[in-house]
Formats: sequence, C-alpha cells, structure tokens
Amino acid sequence: MNLRALCLAASAYGALASGIVHAETIEVSSPDGQITVAVSDDGGHATYTVSYNGEEVMPAARLGLLFADHHGFEEELEIRGTADNTTTDETWEQPWGERRLVRNHYNEMRVGFIPNKGPARAMVVTFRVFDSGLGFRYELLPTEALGGDIRITDELTQFNIGADADAWWTPSRQFNRYEYIYRTGKAAVVDDAHTPVTFRQPSGLHISIHEAALVDYSGMSLLALRPGSFEATLRPGSDGIKVHTTAPFKTPWRTIQIAPDAAGLINSDIILNLNEPNKLGDVSWVEPGKYVGIWWAMHIRERTWGNDGVHGANNEDTKRYIDFAAEHGFKGVLVEGWNIGWDGDWFNNGELFNFTEAYPDFDLEELSKYAMSKGVRIIGHHETSGNVANYEAQMGDAYDLYEKVGVTQVKTGYVADAGDIVSYDEDGVKQYEWHDSQFMVDHHLHAVREAAKRKISINAHEPVKDTGLRRTYPNWMTREGARGMEFNAWGTPPNPPEHISILAYTRMLSGPMDFTPGIFNLRPNEKPPVREDMQRGDASNRPQTTLAKQLALYVVLYSPLQMAADLPEHYEERMEAFQFIKDVPADWEESVALEGEVGEYVAIARQERGGTDWFLGAVTDATARNVTVTLDFLEPGATYTAQVYRDGDDAHWDTNPYSYVIESRDLTAGETMTLPLASSGGAAVRFIKQ
Repeated sequence: MNLRALCLAASAYGALASGIVHAETIEVSSPDGQITVAVSDDGGHATYTVSYNGEEVMPAARLGLLFADHHGFEEELEIRGTADNTTTDETWEQPWGERRLVRNHYNEMRVGFIPNKGPARAMVVTFRVFDSGLGFRYELLPTEALGGDIRITDELTQFNIGADADAWWTPSRQFNRYEYIYRTGKAAVVDDAHTPVTFRQPSGLHISIHEAALVDYSGMSLLALRPGSFEATLRPGSDGIKVHTTAPFKTPWRTIQIAPDAAGLINSDIILNLNEPNKLGDVSWVEPGKYVGIWWAMHIRERTWGNDGVHGANNEDTKRYIDFAAEHGFKGVLVEGWNIGWDGDWFNNGELFNFTEAYPDFDLEELSKYAMSKGVRIIGHHETSGNVANYEAQMGDAYDLYEKVGVTQVKTGYVADAGDIVSYDEDGVKQYEWHDSQFMVDHHLHAVREAAKRKISINAHEPVKDTGLRRTYPNWMTREGARGMEFNAWGTPPNPPEHISILAYTRMLSGPMDFTPGIFNLRPNEKPPVREDMQRGDASNRPQTTLAKQLALYVVLYSPLQMAADLPEHYEERMEAFQFIKDVPADWEESVALEGEVGEYVAIARQERGGTDWFLGAVTDATARNVTVTLDFLEPGATYTAQVYRDGDDAHWDTNPYSYVIESRDLTAGETMTLPLASSGGAAVRFIKQ
C-alpha cells in the first residue's frame, strides 16, 4: 500500500456521504498455514478474527482508536487500501540471550481504514503472522484532520478468548504494581489483568496476550467487557490522557502467542522479533554474568540499608563479598544502601536520595578498584522511591560517577505504590504518575539511553513491563516485574509452590527476570537476631521450595544477570550443591522448553553459549511427580556425562527441604531421563560432552 495514496484517498473519500453499504474481508496466514487472521469492515467496524488449523479460536474482535480532540476510528469504517502480503524470513544474532540466533519468519498484511463520515483521516493496521502467533499495530497517517497534537483517550482493541478458557493472571491497577501472586480461574472471572496473561482454551490450545516495542505510549492491560472478552485499556497520565502524540505515529504491537501446548509458548520469539534491531552499535561492553551481593542480608534483617550500626554497605562486608565472588568465579557484587537517603522513612522520602554521595563507611572508588584488581566489578544501585523528578535531576552526575569508578551495571529501583511516581509539570506543580504510564515508559528509555552513553547496563526493579526492547537497546539487560525471591523473606504469604510453574508461562514470556534465586538457608527467619533490639521476620516467611528447586531456577528462569542471592556463609555450608551455581552459565547458545503444564511443572534445556555443555532445569508445584524428558536436544552420536542434582527420596519443601542427591550417569541423544521431583521440588542437570 502506498501511504501517500491512502492519505489522498482519505481526503477524497471523507467528503462522501455516509451510509454506503460495504463489506470486505481479507486474510493473511502464518508461513506454515496453521494460523489465519481475517480482517473485515463488516457493519462499518474494523474487526479481526483468528483461526488455528481451520478452526476459529478468537471470534471477530474490534479494532480502533479514540481521541480527545479529533474524530476517532470507531464506526462507519471501510477498508480502502491494502498492500500485497509480504513474507520476511531472516535470521539475526543476539549479543546475548536465550539463543544466539533468532529466526524472524512471518507473513505481513497492511490494511488501510477510512471512515465514510466526518473529516478525512486514515488508519493503517499492520498484521505480522508467525508460526507461533501474531502481532498487530496501528499507524496514524498525517492528514489535515489529524494535524497538531493528538491525545488518545481509548484504544478499542479487543481480544475474544471465550468464557470457558482457563486463565493465569495478576490484577492490574493495584498498589503493588506487577508483584502479586498469580490468580487462576476461568476467563469469565478475569476483570482487569496485567499482560502477559495466559489462557488455555477447552481444546487445549494455549494463548498468551501481551505487547511488544512499548515506546512513546502507555502500558496496556486487559479490561473485561463480557465474560471471556477483553479490551485493551491504557494507563492514563496525571492529566487523564492515555497517550500524547502527533501523526504520523505507530503504536506498540499487540501480541497473541498461540501454541498447542504450554511449552510451545516458551519456545516463541515473537516479542523480540517485533522490536527494532540494535540501535546502539557495538555492544561488546554489555556483559552477561552471575553476581552476588549485599542484598538478601537486608531482607532477612541481618543488615540494614540505613546507617544505624548494622549498615550492610560497609567497606569490610563489601570486600568480603568481593573476595567470595573472585574465589568462585562471579563477575559482580551488588551493593545496596551505599548512598545517602536510606535513613528514616525512605519509602516516602525519595527526594532525600543522593546518588553521588556515599555513607561514611563506604568508599565507592576504593572498593571499585579493589574489586577490579580481583577480576570483579561493583554493581551499582539507584533506589528512587518513585521520585523520578529527583532521580532525573541527578542522573547525569550519577552515571558519570559510575563511569569514572568503573561501574558498568546498575540496578535501579522505583519502590512506590502504583500511581505514586513523582514528577513536576512545567509550572513546578507536583504530579503523580503510574509505573506503566507514558511518562514512565519515556523515563525508562531515557535512563537506558543515558546509561548507554557511558557503557552502562540497566537492571530495572519495580519497572515498566518487558516488551522486548532489549533487542533495540541491549544494555537494558533484565528487570523485575513480578513477585521475586524477596517475598520469601517478608511476604505474607510468601510465593506459593506453584509460583515458578506459572511464571514460566506468563511473566517470563515477556523477557528476562532478575528473580534472584539460589537461597540455601531455606528458613532464614528462624535464625537468632544479629542484635537484641532487632527482630527477624515471621518464621512462616521462607522459600516454599526444596534446595534442589533453587538450583533448577538458574535454568528455568532466564536472566543474563543471574544472582546467587544468599549469604556466602550459607553457600560455604553446602559447597557440593553450590557447585552447580558456579557451573551454570548466564548466556546461552540455544534454549528449548521440553515439557510442562501451566501452574504444574516445567522443564527447560539450554546450551552454553560458545560451548558444548547443556543444562536442564525442572521444577514442580506442591504435587510430587516424575518428569520424563527426551534428550533429543543433545548432539546426535555424542555421549554426555550427566551431573544430576535432584531431590532426595524423602525431600519435601515443608518437612525436609534440604534432602538432595548428586549423581552422575552417561547418556546420549534420544534417550529419555526421568527426574523425580518432590513437593515444590526440582532437578538441575549439567550435560558434559565427552
């Protein structure tokens, strides 16, 4: 389609009288022909329908946009231009990731809509259909009627799943952002859900809805219209407007992953492929790896962030962690609480954080030099308490300081209730924004770009959700964006046994997560307090896993920055199990989900980048089970020694979490391996090619 021609057509057609009867339907299918999208203007509405293997799996759903000051695209629409469907089949290389080579294979259809009523205006909807799902987005074309500033008030995109589908989701518009225990139920009871949200239709077909390339727009959640039918709802800014823009303009992609089984969702690269290629050029300075840190000690009240006598970020403790990291091959040491601002009620006093001034007992420059002398780097930390205005005012100086002392990775934090991000308007009036508003989408990209100028990578906590922008900005390495390990120290309740078996098929579909695994003291709050006036948390707050499951997390939950989160002394008590954490990489040549069911269990295998070793992780919910996997991912004809770390026969997350077995056996490709998993247990395997 020639976009200029469509604009001219809009100008001419918009002058015609309304009431023209017209219905057109056009289609595009996936390269393998299994998925078909039909787009129609029947009844004057822009709609799309999705079929799988000839069966309609998502009935006709609306498309459109509404504006505050312009006529929108809602009704009396007609298809007035289409392009010949095109095919793309290319392979690109990730600088780091779940797999080195990514195939980007899709068929594309571009559909132009023009209203037959009101001023001339044009909208294009682009569909890209892959073998594992589809993405679509809107493009506003510049016409006289869409001139000047455009304020989007609603997106009319709908998704029809069906009331009887099973659903796994977290609630949207709640105070704790994305950090909720997953809810499980029928699609009919889902009201307002964050994406990714995953569904399983009665036929067994699995569908996940999310978005890709969230840039200069606000985040999308799903709002129930009728049972099993949802509409995209955008997070508003402090002025109530969802998105401020001008034409021409492209929205993020709305994504629908489709697979016949749960594992198929994990094996899709749709989110990455719908993002633009790397814009940073040479990113050899972006380094994946494992790290330890002064972090978990604060969560279990062994140390504190503030300077009150048991301050964690002190020179002596930091050197101890650096020595431990150097001895065991870790690349980084995260230090939280090093800078001024943590004393008192830091949650509500974000304006007090100073990102260049350290507490008196912490010498950033000297410690960084000490770390680098041992082949380790300090990982920086910037907690903002949601006061983005204060952070942005200091961001340049803060990143300059890190660049000066050799800090190349920064963990950022935005701890604040959802909707309490602090900004100021042009008149200096304080405003409050949502964590996933257009304001924060812009802020995160600003931080990533500024960091890139200094060859610094970002690990964002309390972030905007992942939409694959790590492809475009490879220094945006990982983030939080769901309930992580910290909730097992003080969460009430802590993460339940099924948590990981849901995360793998929901949050993890969007991209890497800094879950911070590897807790070896599984009952941390039962230890005596370090000082008489301090108290541990509730003893019931603890990881509801076996120790073997903690090892499996390093394979199941992908992150290019992977933390060994527990205290060094806890690892030293079980060095034979710690060996797996030392051996497992954080960067991969290939990854494949092998088996699983949402909320029940998952098994994933990954090959070490640049090597021949494979690693496998399998975890289960509270139900003990045997998981049998076929080793067809191994090199044919080769023999491998499998080092297996699994639950003991008497292991149980509640009564006997430390029971584990380490054993070895020789195996070849095509053989099967059965892994016994205890209640909330796991297994971790390293396959060493002989």
